[in-house]
Amino acid sequence: MFKKLVIVTRKTRLQELIERFNTRSQAKFYIEHAGGNFVDYEQEDDAYRRALSVLQGDLDFGLPQQLVDRTLVPTFEFRGEDVVVALGQDGLVANTAKYVGSQPIVAINPEPTRFDGILLPFQAGEAKTAVAKLIDGTVAIREITLAEVQLNDSQRLLAFNDFFIGARSHISAQYRIEHNKRSEIQSSSGVLVSTGAGSTGWMSSVFNMAAGVAKFCGGASGRAVRLPWEDRHLLYVVREPFVSRHSQPGIVAGMLGQEEELVLESLMPSAGVIFSDGIESDFLQFNSGSVARVHAAAQRARLVVSGKQ
Repeated sequence: MFKKLVIVTRKTRLQELIERFNTRSQAKFYIEHAGGNFVDYEQEDDAYRRALSVLQGDLDFGLPQQLVDRTLVPTFEFRGEDVVVALGQDGLVANTAKYVGSQPIVAINPEPTRFDGILLPFQAGEAKTAVAKLIDGTVAIREITLAEVQLNDSQRLLAFNDFFIGARSHISAQYRIEHNKRSEIQSSSGVLVSTGAGSTGWMSSVFNMAAGVAKFCGGASGRAVRLPWEDRHLLYVVREPFVSRHSQPGIVAGMLGQEEELVLESLMPSAGVIFSDGIESDFLQFNSGSVARVHAAAQRARLVVSGKQ
């Protein structure tokens, strides 16, 4: 059934610094001159390299191995016969899940003392057992709801945590929003649409801000809405809606039912974007004439969580 082992990796902070400053010594000078602790960068890099070495050595199942950097994931062609292993952090798993199709992901925490690893159930030394059970079909897999946006020109994008729909820079986004037979023109800092997995991330910070503002104004602060990862509902919030003769704040927050969708029509001649999970480089243009429909995706992320009991 499986013909290749694909290990998805990411550059460490040290690797990115060396790319930026050309040499390790120049990177060290920059960090220490700024008052930073360069040893911490080195320790993180060493831990990641050790974890990768363990994976490459332990995952010898007679399958060819291929390393894929996270920057190549959106264009990499994953196949149904690939065993997919992601070597943390959490964001790497989220971004990989959108492109692997129905393939389960074995997610590895490279340094548990550094990363909480909500999406990283295994350590490097446990990867061999997890992959062996995946190959044997004896693992427990958790299916996680993804969000999907479809444009009227047939382009589509998936989100593990959330979508941002708005303007590329700090200018106001102009659009028409529609949900549950209500529609209005808005001007805002953009619309955030979150899955259950993302409800404890960026979306939670929006709820925290709203609660703090309500408390300051003497009103009830309310509580953040959190959904299970498997929940087929989506949450949406309009960020900083502006009231004017041409824009209203009537549709500010809500929940999309399993069969519902949020519809947005761009009224921006340029600079309109849609991106997912904080990856601004992987985006859809959302300019005048574009209509976006957001809903729960048919495709789900599949995360290996343990061996079956």
